[in-house]
Amino acid sequence: MSLLNKFDHLKKILENLDGCLVAFSGGVDSTLLLKVARMVLGEEKILAVTATSEIYPAGEVEEAKELARLIGVRHLAVSVRGLDNPVLAANPPDRCYHCKKEIYARLWEVARTHGLNCVLDGANAGDAGDYRPGLKAARELRVCSPLMEAGLTKQEIRALSGRLGLPTAGKPASPCLATRFPYGTPITRQGLARVAEGEKFLRQLGIPELRLRDHGNLARIEVPGDYFPLVIRHSGRVVEKLKQLGYTYVTLDIQGFRSGSMNEALNL
Repeated sequence: MSLLNKFDHLKKILENLDGCLVAFSGGVDSTLLLKVARMVLGEEKILAVTATSEIYPAGEVEEAKELARLIGVRHLAVSVRGLDNPVLAANPPDRCYHCKKEIYARLWEVARTHGLNCVLDGANAGDAGDYRPGLKAARELRVCSPLMEAGLTKQEIRALSGRLGLPTAGKPASPCLATRFPYGTPITRQGLARVAEGEKFLRQLGIPELRLRDHGNLARIEVPGDYFPLVIRHSGRVVEKLKQLGYTYVTLDIQGFRSGSMNEALNL
């Protein structure tokens, strides 16, 4: 199916809704979904809601709020328990399931309060082939994934975003900070803070997409291969900064940046 056909299919899916709440992170996927929902349903039938907790990168809520304003829809931010949820803090392999289940339950409460009978998320067609425990939570709580249903991949979503003039077309993915820790390693506020600070420093070197994986006293840096020379050139500063944050060892992963690398230990 061509990109335009998939786009038409997405619009038809949304046309069948009386109204909807969009789980809105401000990332490339949920922003396209919100934009098309606004085009199809109009302003009054849509509510964008962003979940907040310490596991999400700083500034995400403000970015989402500004994007919702740009698109022309109402926006709310709602807090969830985050690390106050002991299951999430323990960081089991199905951590995302427990996190998403709480978030979706909260979103349904908001939806019903606003007279909306549908909750949508930004899962895309590529997510179905990855280890995504959150998809199970979405199915259990009757959260719909129109981008996935339309067969749209991440690359196609970026292409459509560009055509629609969305500023997120080239935005790097920014999953929650809990993904930086090996499964089974308890997640703490201190650990989240040092990962966030370390990634902020690395981005200031001019690296747009990266992950700082926290293995206790070892920091494992993932960047695209093209950025290896940049990290090596600034290795002294990088090591100094990360040791200041409490790491003893600093390593550059020669496999390069790859989303979901912590899943490799699960032998899926």
